[in-house]
Amino acid sequence: MFDSFDVIVIGGGHAGCEAAAASARCGAKTLLITHKISTIGEMSCNPAIGGLGKGHLVREIDALDGLMAKAADASGIQFRVLNRSKGPAVQGPRVQADRMLYKRSIQSMLLDQANLSIRETSVEDISVDSVNRVSSVEISSGELIKCKSVVLTTGTFLRGMIHCGDVKTPAGRVGDAPAVGLARTLERMGFSLGRLKTGTPPRLDGKTIKWKNLESQPGDNPPEPLSYLTKQIKCPQLPCYITYTNALTHDIIRENLHMSSIYAGNISGVGPRYCPSIEDKVVRFSDRDHHQIFLEPEGLSTDLVYPNGISTSLPHEVQKKIVKGIYGLENTEIIRPGYAIEYDHVDARELHHSMETRRVSGLFLAGQINGTTGYEEAAGQGLLAGVNAAHKAAGNQQDFIIDRAQGYLGVMVDDLVTRHITEPYRMFTSRAEYRLRLRADNADTRLTALGVEAGCVGEKRATFFNKKNQRLIKAERDLRDLKASPNRLRNYGILVNHDGIARSAFELLGNKDINFLKICKVWPEIKEVSRPVLEFVKTNSLYESYITRQDADIRAYRKDEMLMLPSNLSFESIGGLSSEAKQALISTKPRTLGHASRVPGVTPAAVMILMRYVKSGKTQGKKASIVAAE
Repeated sequence: MFDSFDVIVIGGGHAGCEAAAASARCGAKTLLITHKISTIGEMSCNPAIGGLGKGHLVREIDALDGLMAKAADASGIQFRVLNRSKGPAVQGPRVQADRMLYKRSIQSMLLDQANLSIRETSVEDISVDSVNRVSSVEISSGELIKCKSVVLTTGTFLRGMIHCGDVKTPAGRVGDAPAVGLARTLERMGFSLGRLKTGTPPRLDGKTIKWKNLESQPGDNPPEPLSYLTKQIKCPQLPCYITYTNALTHDIIRENLHMSSIYAGNISGVGPRYCPSIEDKVVRFSDRDHHQIFLEPEGLSTDLVYPNGISTSLPHEVQKKIVKGIYGLENTEIIRPGYAIEYDHVDARELHHSMETRRVSGLFLAGQINGTTGYEEAAGQGLLAGVNAAHKAAGNQQDFIIDRAQGYLGVMVDDLVTRHITEPYRMFTSRAEYRLRLRADNADTRLTALGVEAGCVGEKRATFFNKKNQRLIKAERDLRDLKASPNRLRNYGILVNHDGIARSAFELLGNKDINFLKICKVWPEIKEVSRPVLEFVKTNSLYESYITRQDADIRAYRKDEMLMLPSNLSFESIGGLSSEAKQALISTKPRTLGHASRVPGVTPAAVMILMRYVKSGKTQGKKASIVAAE
């Protein structure tokens, strides 16, 4: 026996890094095991963090003292807020990162993290004790390492297979061996494994691109950091560039579809609908004569360029033809061809909302193993799994769960454990019912206090947040207290209904039709409020009436979430439920009435039957024929 730990995290990708750091911050003696220490924090696909929906996740990870936002700020070479022309609720901060600097930042934070050890090896098996709780892991040398909890974050490594044309290479990523032993372990434990795929485009030599012929896309000036703790962006800023596929490109692809791993039938896994390969784009959108390509620099000290938009599994020679047929890339050389990668995943309905598996106590899953795609989705799951794994190891029975009304993290986890994932899951703002509440700018006011209570937020962030929150509360209170009559406001050129009702500075601040400078003339003291604080309060004012209505929806949602369903509830025995509803409930095993209501195939009438059955106090095995009210 080598040693013992409270928590062992398997995998050094984005999920594994956040899981290990979160577990250690909670005070658990944690071990991170990875194939290669040098690849910890690797950005295996595109060199970017954040975006629409994804940026919300990053801010929430940061609010819980995670690593991702801080690393992105330390390595960011372009910062943009997407959807800036739209409302704050759907804006998404995004950072183009230097790959090497990002990885270096993640590794540095992990090495500095108390309670955390790192070991370079592979895990071949996970053992359980007589009560079906994890007890140890077996590494490649045959040594056993005892533990109380395991967080499994295999990414694309679980029986990973790289496809490029008709060439198949077992790998979790280029140059890295797949995790085969752990796939067998999960099957032995009774988990049903499915197959998914993702892909990546060829990497280009920037020295051979005709940059002057292309449309430049600069970042925001000044750049807006991802982390609440970042005071200044220090990296030099670079533009991205835009080009397009064309009819020639599409003809080359159509002529060679039979050589694509996807269309040749070599891949059984389902790929991400919202990030398709260029082959998929040409086939599915046959009426389009072009598709946009973003040429993203991979760093300050490299000429590598990531052509976002032409992910492919076509043979290398065909990829060369495609690239050289694109405007501005006529002389461009491919440094590394693109490829598709196929890998195993677990049906996430096998999980509790804590990310712990239902089958094995103390075993937590996070990242692509749960059917998601994207760095941000993986990191968010990793953080939650790490906190709950630490709690489990310490004997803490209180799970750390973010619900759908508290964060995009909650939306994602609830979607995963409720719905049958048939394609890689990606976060979008449209998935959140309460997105007026769940903005990227207020993630810390929503979640940091919860993180402090859970033990995953350090003293530095807690102190920073408390001071900031006090400033926000004071500013909003003061602005609500500043009031003026319609007559006084008219004297300053602010026209409101002449109804005798005084308006507050807070109310006027959120009115897009009222000039901010005029408001400051009425109340000069507003100029003393810092710009970030003022912008936050302004957004609160803008959405106040909508949020008031949405809060009523949240209260109704919470009421349903409070009705716990017995763990031994026999759905087969509930009369009145359709066969479809019964099967859906059996497959998902919802923990609350609210959870049951979101299961596909469970109708509002079925929810009413379930609620009445549970409230009636009927025991497992008894029949109950309850008909929903009209």
